[in-house]
Amino acid sequence: MLDWWASCPTTFRRKFLFRGNHEKHISQISENSISTLKTWLETTLVVFLTILSACGDDNNPSNQSSEPTVVAGNFIDFRDNKTYRTITIGSQTWMAENLNYNAANSFCYDDDPTNCSKYGRLYLWSAAMDSIGSLNGCGYNVLCSPVYPVQGVCASGWHLPTKDEFETLINVVGGKFTAGRMLKSTRGWFDNGNGTDVYFFAALPAGYRNNGGNYNFAGDSTYFWSSTEAGSKDAYYMSLNYNDDGVGLYSMYRYRALSVRCVKN
Repeated sequence: MLDWWASCPTTFRRKFLFRGNHEKHISQISENSISTLKTWLETTLVVFLTILSACGDDNNPSNQSSEPTVVAGNFIDFRDNKTYRTITIGSQTWMAENLNYNAANSFCYDDDPTNCSKYGRLYLWSAAMDSIGSLNGCGYNVLCSPVYPVQGVCASGWHLPTKDEFETLINVVGGKFTAGRMLKSTRGWFDNGNGTDVYFFAALPAGYRNNGGNYNFAGDSTYFWSSTEAGSKDAYYMSLNYNDDGVGLYSMYRYRALSVRCVKN
């Protein structure tokens, strides 16, 4: 049952239910407390988050929030025993940090291993799609025609998201004109172009690697591969930028190396 407050127009109202030996409720939280909330999320296996868009009688369906329920957790990638944070937004469960599995044709930004720890690895589309060679390539100028969902470089039980799955995420968090602000992390973006990260997706500006081996736009932008091809040379990706509250969903040459966020099967 949701608690009720007489007045809440200037703040988000959130209720957190911690599954464990205790429960903790936070009745009223401002945007300045987001970093504290993220720390709580990182140390809790399951957190239920309900964002109420308006005050009202919780028993009246017309006053109930249309915001998606958000659930935080984690999982272990047993290929290398790395633990990743996860976030369920509506009906989808996403990795809440970039994949950092060391596959062939994946790279650390500027070839610096500390950047892999910070941003995760950057993958050619062929590596993101077919890291174990089961699809006979999927490289540049090769029509892949995969069977979906595509596990690709993701851990067992997870897959590389399709363009449609990115579109679902974008729509659930508010649409293409505001989704960037909602999904970007609260720090790390150039010129204070940070997001609110209200859904704890925590997108960092990881940049990308071009086919000449040069690295670009760390701090400015981030790019996530989808499993949806756009002809034999391009594939779709989702992009976020420091100077834009929106989100892009475009196609790019497959020979560039981008970040990967896996979504649960």
